[in-house]
Amino acid sequence: MSYLKNTLILFIFSASSAFAQNNFEKMGIQAWMKGDFKGAVIQLEKADNADPSNEKILRTLGYSYFQCGDFENTISAYSRLITLKPADYSAYYYRGKARLNIANAPKQALNQMRESFYTSAIRDFSKAIEINGEEDIQILQNRGIAYKDYAIFKSYKIKKSAEKVACLAVFNNSIADFQKVLIVQPLRRDIIDLMEYVKAQVTSLK
Repeated sequence: MSYLKNTLILFIFSASSAFAQNNFEKMGIQAWMKGDFKGAVIQLEKADNADPSNEKILRTLGYSYFQCGDFENTISAYSRLITLKPADYSAYYYRGKARLNIANAPKQALNQMRESFYTSAIRDFSKAIEINGEEDIQILQNRGIAYKDYAIFKSYKIKKSAEKVACLAVFNNSIADFQKVLIVQPLRRDIIDLMEYVKAQVTSLK
């Protein structure tokens, strides 16, 4: 009887935990679909605590963090998702965007890590492109912007000719990505303006 009682208690507890997790996930998804990302985070964090290996929860939670401007937790959620599903290109894309946002507006505690965030963002965008192909213009555009921002950051620190060469190479990578975007969407005025800006920066360094 004792064994049966303990087994029944364990079954009820597991079933109630699964019900709670499913309920939190359902409420989180509903909030997410309404654009209530703060509400989604509250519910999805509870669902994640109950089921930390659920890819759907992690993906939705990571996006909700991103929309709330919580970029550090965005990186954490998508890093966990990448561990579970390393071929998910969107996880690299949003982790890259979060890292780029931190690099461009760092907290004081993260100021010394700006270069690392820039290079990590570029690696994430490159991995997303490797998985999904260069046909995804949005990823190419964001990598081009990341190269641009990183090169501008590096340009303020130039002290040697070798550093100038390295900085010019990053600017040229940015131009190359913008050119690829324009091949597909030649009338993109925003991309044309970005490329002209980068070319002006290159001229100023020569």
